[in-house]
Amino acid sequence: MDDSRETFVKHAFVTGCPVRHSRSPLIHGYWLKTFGIPGSYVAHEVTPEEFPGFMTALKEGTAGFCGGNVTIPHKEAAYRLADRPDERAAELGAANTLWLQEGSICATNTDGLGFVANLDQRAVGWDRTASAVVLGAGGASRAVIQAVRDRGIKTIHVVNRTEARARELADRFGPAVHAQPMAALSEVMTGAGLFVNTTSLGMDGEPAPEIDFSPMAADAVVTDIVYVPLKTPLLRQAEARGFRIVDGLGMLLHQAAPGFEKWFGRRPAVDEKLRQIIIDDMDARA
Repeated sequence: MDDSRETFVKHAFVTGCPVRHSRSPLIHGYWLKTFGIPGSYVAHEVTPEEFPGFMTALKEGTAGFCGGNVTIPHKEAAYRLADRPDERAAELGAANTLWLQEGSICATNTDGLGFVANLDQRAVGWDRTASAVVLGAGGASRAVIQAVRDRGIKTIHVVNRTEARARELADRFGPAVHAQPMAALSEVMTGAGLFVNTTSLGMDGEPAPEIDFSPMAADAVVTDIVYVPLKTPLLRQAEARGFRIVDGLGMLLHQAAPGFEKWFGRRPAVDEKLRQIIIDDMDARA
């Protein structure tokens, strides 16, 4: 009697438009190899017009995937089209992680989880502060604000050139969040223990304005969700003032871990070898 069983190979994806720049296949490919799991994770470009049909195919099983990641510009559509979005995705109005369960598409958003896990790994004690400053009120700031609030930070100042957009986020995330104009930046930084840049300032070598970080608490942490370059102009400015800095690469790495566990059944670790693989890829593309 042959007791051998056919191995069920799972396939996952990252979809966006464009998506060829994504480093997610490198991340998940590393974990698949580390665990010796016979699966795959591929970049699968889908246009906005094609996305509803892709979600239908995913649910029906004809797409050939057990789940995957969603990036720009599909995160909001992924939330709307999912059968079972969780509370985190619902509050954000966006999903970046999908998986199939009992014939339904489940959805969550792991961006905020990745953000705080990166700080936990590289700046222990960052959450002991009572006050944080978030620069920028775009889509990228939502998950950061949610995660910082959920960690227990009592006062979160969202500073943006258009104060009305910051006010929308304050209305969405509750009384801990306060909208501020750019003119108030120095004032709200006074005594703050965390500064987060969620804008594109300094990305890909673009110039960034000088920010005086000196009013912040002596043990404050300054972080940037941008990770190209790894040490952005704002991080360099903060480092020169003697503050602890955390680059944005870890957010990318840590946000990927919950999805991998959903699809492939193993919880991966974000280690220095993986980090170096992505840094080497960044250098190769520079």
